[in-house]
Amino acid sequence: MENFKKAAWETGKAALCYAAFSLFALAIVAVIVKACAPSDAVIRILNWSVKCIGAFLFSLLFIKKERALFKGIAAGILGVILTMFLFAAIGGGFHITWFFPLELFVCGLLGGAGALLSAKLRKN
Repeated sequence: MENFKKAAWETGKAALCYAAFSLFALAIVAVIVKACAPSDAVIRILNWSVKCIGAFLFSLLFIKKERALFKGIAAGILGVILTMFLFAAIGGGFHITWFFPLELFVCGLLGGAGALLSAKLRKN
């Protein structure tokens, strides 16, 4: 039970920090977008870039060795879902496109990769 609590805490911490990072970074991106008025494709690429960097980075920082791949995948997917709910609360509704399953897959994959790299780099 203790290992489950520890794993859930690591996964939750990575997902929460990922969501907070996404909110903060995308708020900065929104200010830049407002000033520059780029195309929708550029906005989507910036959005995906921030989310992918967050999924990889926070799994790398917070996930420890034990079952790192599974915790990283869970943190990436949970972070995407949490971010979706936060943006829905701020923006006033859900806007799910056909990119959402792909985003879940990619961020889960990057979360797992970050966690595996973290497990490989940690000494203890």
